[in-house]
Order: sequence, then structure tokens, then C-alpha cells
Amino acid sequence: MKKSFISLFVALRVVLLLFTVSSNAQELQATKPEELGFSSERLGRLDKTFSTYVTEDKMAGSVILIVRKGKVAYYKAFGYRDKESNSKMEVGSMFRIASQTKAIVSTAIMILQEEGRLLIQDPVSRFIPEYKETTVAQPKPTGGYEVVKAERQMTIRDLLTHTAGVPYGEGIAAEEWKKAGMQGWYFAHRNEPVGETIKRMAALPMDAHPGDKYVYGYATDILGVIVERASGMTLDEFLKVKIFQPLSMNDTHFFLPKEKAGRLAKVYLPHDGQPLVAAPAKGTMDSQGEYVDGPRKSFSGGAGLVSTAKDYYFFLQMIANGGELNGKRILSSRTVDLMTADHISKDITYEPGVGFGLGFEVVLDQGQRGKPGSVGEFRWGGAYGSTYWVDPGEEMIVLYFTQVRPESIVPDQDMLRVLVYQALVD
Repeated sequence: MKKSFISLFVALRVVLLLFTVSSNAQELQATKPEELGFSSERLGRLDKTFSTYVTEDKMAGSVILIVRKGKVAYYKAFGYRDKESNSKMEVGSMFRIASQTKAIVSTAIMILQEEGRLLIQDPVSRFIPEYKETTVAQPKPTGGYEVVKAERQMTIRDLLTHTAGVPYGEGIAAEEWKKAGMQGWYFAHRNEPVGETIKRMAALPMDAHPGDKYVYGYATDILGVIVERASGMTLDEFLKVKIFQPLSMNDTHFFLPKEKAGRLAKVYLPHDGQPLVAAPAKGTMDSQGEYVDGPRKSFSGGAGLVSTAKDYYFFLQMIANGGELNGKRILSSRTVDLMTADHISKDITYEPGVGFGLGFEVVLDQGQRGKPGSVGEFRWGGAYGSTYWVDPGEEMIVLYFTQVRPESIVPDQDMLRVLVYQALVD
């Protein structure tokens, strides 16, 4: 059984490496869906569903991009970028992509490994000495918790797989994290370099010993600081030079240039049975955020970027191609193999049929997962409602961007997945 799975995964990788993008990718010109194995009529069900979400005031707007075999099958915007000003959503609208930042920063770490500047087996303390000795909050049989010394140092690989035990500050020791001002993924308001924040974080009790369990939290923010320390560049500059410029990701930023502020989609707070309400300008995570007028100092590797569907597609197509896009090689294909392999499922409980790689969730068993897709698919999403997946078996990339907090009141992401796969007819 194990050999057959490995053979299948290798076969999918061969398909993945043949998964190329056309030379006119920057324009993202659409191809007739039937030429790519889709039914135009069935793709029309996406139009109906996502338009209905808007007309029923369940969502303000969204952008959907579907690419197969390196060609665009579907690329549409729905609804409004800003309902209050009656501004229509456009395919070039910009979105807060939150945790979709994580895959990009994980890629930065792998670039540094390829350049010989680090190994993912390295302890975090090699670059951030404050992490040499960390602590863990453990529940006591009589109630409450005790703080104990971590059983070992956390490694860069632990951070990449979210198994370092680092939370978002909402675990058993939440009060300590709250007192330190470290809860939630939002960093744009912080008036200090991210490295200073991350250094102080080392003194707080983690939720688990390194390697013991999957804990989703600030791990990739710590990776962002490692990128800075290993490269000698700020995170925004490293990403620009090593990833954004080579891939023509011209609309991807931590903080928006003022001339692009008018393209940023507004965040909405949906409540079932009530009209959509725009999020407040500043304050909590459920706000518009200080991506335009804030301090512009804290580059959050875990959730800080703003981007477009087109830009993020270029990044995903590079990964799908085995590390290269339009003659620009970002990673070795062997590194991509490592990133999109499962690193945790044999030892750590995650989700049925799914494992986790170095920056991506990875599908291992379609039946156990219970959703349309393919073995070898890798994906993730963001806290403002966006998501993406790459399906090597179908040679397909799907991106979905919207801006809702704290969550949608319609099953938009699951419905998108069903409607995409039902439209495949080849």
C-alpha cells in the first residue's frame, strides 16, 4: 500500500512539473473552458451562486480565478469592492490575504536553505537567541496550569509545520499572552520592527512541547524574523527581491502604496438575517486594518501581506511548475517536492485524510477527507475569507478572494470547491 501511494505521488509530481504557464500569463487571457476540459454551462453555476450571495446581501463581493494546464478557464469579479461608495469589485482589486502570507514566507526560508544560509533542522535560537530555552504551559490535574521547561529547542522545521507549540495567544496561558499584548494574527498596527515583538514572545509559555502537536499560531511570524537575520535584509525587501520582482508580483505589499489605496476591498462583518456592516476603520482584528495609514513598521510573516488574485496565482504557478515561472527559477523542483510532502500525519493528529508540509496543507486520502479534490493537492487560506488550492492531478489552480470577518455566513469556500469540480467534464 505504501509503495503504491509513493508511486502515485511520483506520478502526480511528473504531471506537476509539466504544469506550465503560457508566455502571456501577465495578461491572464481567458481560454474557452471546453478546451481545458470544463463545461461553460456548468461553470455558469459559479456565476449564479456567487452573484446570489451578493444580491441577498450575504457577501459584498469576491474574485474567482481558475487556471488549468497553465491557461485561464475562469476569471471573474462579483459584487462590490466598497458597497457604501457603490464601487464594483474588479479582478484587479486588492485584498488582505492574511495567512496566505505564510506560504510565501515558508518559500523564503527554503530559498535561504538552497543558498546555504540555514538548514531547516537548525534550532530557532541560531538566529534568535531568546528561543534557546522556552517554556510550556501544562494543565494540572487539580485545575489551572503549570509552566515547565520545553523538552527540547524548537527548530525551523517545527515552525514550518506548525509543530513548535507556538499559539496565537488563546491557549491555556491566554491571560499571560493577553497581558503581553500578543493575541491574534494582526500586526499592522505595531509601531516597532517585527523582530522586537518576536524576541519578547520567547518569554511566554507555549501551548505544547516542540514536535508534540499541531498548534496554529505565530510560527511563521518567527520564520519572518529568521529570514531577516539569515539574509541581512528586512522581510519586505527580501520578498521583493527574491520572489515578487522575479514573478512580476507587482501588487503584493505589506503596506499599500498610497496610489493603490483605492483598489483595496473593504472588510465586512456579516450577520445572518441582518444587512452587511462594514468593519470599523481601526482597532481589533475585525477592522479595516492599518495597511494604508498605519506605522508601516511591522512586517508580519504570518499574516501581513496585501495582494491580488493575479499576483498570488503567479506565486502558485511557480510552485506548481516545480519552482520556476517564465524562465525565472525561485526554487529547485526537489525543494518543492519537500514542501508539498506530508511531514506530520504519522506522528501528530491533524485532520482525516490530510497532512501538513512546509507551508501547505496536503491531501493524503480523498475519501477520508470527504471533499472533491485529488491526492497530492496542497492548499491554505486567510483570515479574511480567502483560499486557494493547487491540484496537480487535475493540473489546476483555484484562487478565491473575499474580505469578511470573522467568518462567512454562507458556505462559500466549500461551495466553490464543489462547483469547480462538477464543471470538469473531460
